[in-house]
Amino acid sequence: MLADRFAALIDGVQDWDAPSPVKEWTAGDIVDHMEWLAGLLAGWGVQLVVPEATGRAPRFAAQTGAVQALLDGPEADRVIDTQVFGVMPLSVVIDQFYNFDLFAHAWDLAKASGQDASLDEDYAAGAYAGMSAMGTTLHESGQFGTPQPVADDAPPQDKLIAFIGRDPHWAA
Repeated sequence: MLADRFAALIDGVQDWDAPSPVKEWTAGDIVDHMEWLAGLLAGWGVQLVVPEATGRAPRFAAQTGAVQALLDGPEADRVIDTQVFGVMPLSVVIDQFYNFDLFAHAWDLAKASGQDASLDEDYAAGAYAGMSAMGTTLHESGQFGTPQPVADDAPPQDKLIAFIGRDPHWAA
């Protein structure tokens, strides 16, 4: 579902050089960034075999297929010591790290390309609750920007987006 939404957003991009809510990144940079998973997994001794493809949409589709094949195979239950975030099965690592990145960067890509940036409010609320419970540890990792201010009664999507360092009201 998250990969399908991201793929649909890729298909809707008209200008790959459009600025994005991620400082110094374009719409194209957001999609290119999503190729990080293979490197992360390789560091834990897990090989993500992604077939060669040319173009952003075909590369993302190839990676999506490779991730699904990994989740459908015996490696999905392999226990990974993430060092920072504890020990968990590979399927949980992919869910918590990669799927969240798909979710958050879908907002970035939608905003950069002028598409609907609405996120699933339940997922946003759950992600916000889980991430905010980590306190400063999450931001000390360097993976997220400085939290932005939002009203206490802001929608879960806005709270999450602000928590990871984006202005929920960003516009190109």
